Amino acid sequence: MAGQLHPQLLLSRQYCRVFSVINSHIHTSSGLASKDHYKVLVLGGGSGGIAMAARMKRKVGAKNVAIVEPSEVHYYQPIWTLVGAGSKSVASSGRPTASVIPSGVTWVKSKVAEFDPEDNTVHTDSGKKISYDYLIVALGLELHYEKIKGLPEGFEHPKIGSNYSVKTVEKTWNALKNFKEGNALFTFPNTPIKCAGAPQKIMYLSDAFLRKTGKRSKANIIYNTSLPVLFGVKKYADALWEIVKKRDLNVNLRHNLIEVRADKQEAVFENLDKPGETEVYKYEMIHVTPPMGPPAVLKGSLLDDEAGWLNVNKSTLQHKTYANVFGIGDCTNLPTSKTAAAVAAQSAVLDRTVSRILKKQTPDKTYDGYTSCPLVTSYNTVILAEFDYDGQPLETFPVDQSKESRVMYHMKADVMPHLYWHGLLKGLWGGPGPYRTIMHMGMK
Repeated sequence: MAGQLHPQLLLSRQYCRVFSVINSHIHTSSGLASKDHYKVLVLGGGSGGIAMAARMKRKVGAKNVAIVEPSEVHYYQPIWTLVGAGSKSVASSGRPTASVIPSGVTWVKSKVAEFDPEDNTVHTDSGKKISYDYLIVALGLELHYEKIKGLPEGFEHPKIGSNYSVKTVEKTWNALKNFKEGNALFTFPNTPIKCAGAPQKIMYLSDAFLRKTGKRSKANIIYNTSLPVLFGVKKYADALWEIVKKRDLNVNLRHNLIEVRADKQEAVFENLDKPGETEVYKYEMIHVTPPMGPPAVLKGSLLDDEAGWLNVNKSTLQHKTYANVFGIGDCTNLPTSKTAAAVAAQSAVLDRTVSRILKKQTPDKTYDGYTSCPLVTSYNTVILAEFDYDGQPLETFPVDQSKESRVMYHMKADVMPHLYWHGLLKGLWGGPGPYRTIMHMGMK
C-alpha cells in the first residue's frame, strides 16, 4: 500500500486514538498496568478474545481479567466480502479496540512474544511478563501473501485485490468496477483458511455486477481452487454447482496459485494432481485468497500440535496437555471451518467449560463443530450453509437453506453485523443452537 491509507481509514485511526484517550479511565494500558498477574488472561482481541473477555468479566470480575492485543482497530471482517463488491464501506467494518474491550478489563497493548505454560506465564514483545491462573488463547491466524511469488508487492498494481485484508479489500472493488474485457480470476489456496466460502462469494458478486453493468459477455470468469471439491458439504456444493452451470462460470479444481506477475497481468497456477505442471493465465482482474497459517508465536511452542495450531480438545476446547489453558477460534486445531459463527458457538461451550473448571468440576458441555457460511450468490441472495464436524447440515431454519434466499441475504448484510457488535462481542450470543431447537420443534 506504499504507506498510504484510505481517508476513511485515516479518520478511523484518528478516532481510535481520541477514543483511547477519552476512555483511559476505563482500560489500563500496558504501560500503566497495576499488576502482572490475572486470574484469567486472554490473548487476542479478535471476535473470540473479546467475547471471552466479556464472559470472563462476569465470572471473575473485570479487575481479574486482562486481554493482550496490539491493534487499535477491531474489524468485523465478514463484511469485507460486500466491501470488495462495492455494497458496503470499509470504514463501516472497523471500530476502536478500546470501544469493544469490556469496561474495567485491563488492555495490554502488546503482542504475545512467548508462552511458558509450565510457569503459567506469557511474555510480550514489550518485555512484560504476565502470569495467570487460566489462559484463553484467541490469536486468530496469519495471512501469508508472501508465499505467493510476486506478492504482496503486486498489490501496488491495479486489477488485483483481496478481501482478506483491510489494506487490499478496496482494491478488489477498484478492479471490479474498472473491468473492461478478459479473464476475471478468483483463487483458493492450498492451506486451511478462514471463511472458506469467501473466495467464491466474490466470484458470484462479480458475476452479478458485470451482468448489471452490461459487461458480462466480455468476461470469462474463472475460479481456480486447490480443493478437490467446490464446497466441503455436499448439500451446498450441489446447489453451488447448479449456480456455476447456470451462470457460465468456469471452475478448475486442484489449481493452486503460486505466482502473480502483476506488471504483466499474469497468474501462474500449479496443478496439484500433476506435480510440476503449471499454467499461466492472463487476467483483467484477479482476487487473491492468500495462504494462511497459525500464529508464528504458537508454532514450536509447548501449546501447538504438529501443524502449529493450538492443540485443544475438540469437545471442550481445553488444551490437551495444560488443563488451565483453553482455545477458541481460528488459532485452534478444531476440525471445523474457521468462521465468526463457529466462534460464537465455541464461546458458549468454552464459557461453560471454564465455569466448571473454576468450580473444580469436569466439563460437561460439548462443542459439535457448528459453523456457518452465508454463501453470498448475488447482491440480494444467500445460501446459508450451516454444518457440524461431520459435514452434516445443521440448519437453524425449517426451510431448505441450500436454496438462494433474499431473507438470508438481509441477515448477512444487516442483521449479522448488529448481532456481532452487540451480541457476540458482549458475550451474549453463543450461536443459534437454542433457536434451532425451537424452530425444529425440539427434533434437531
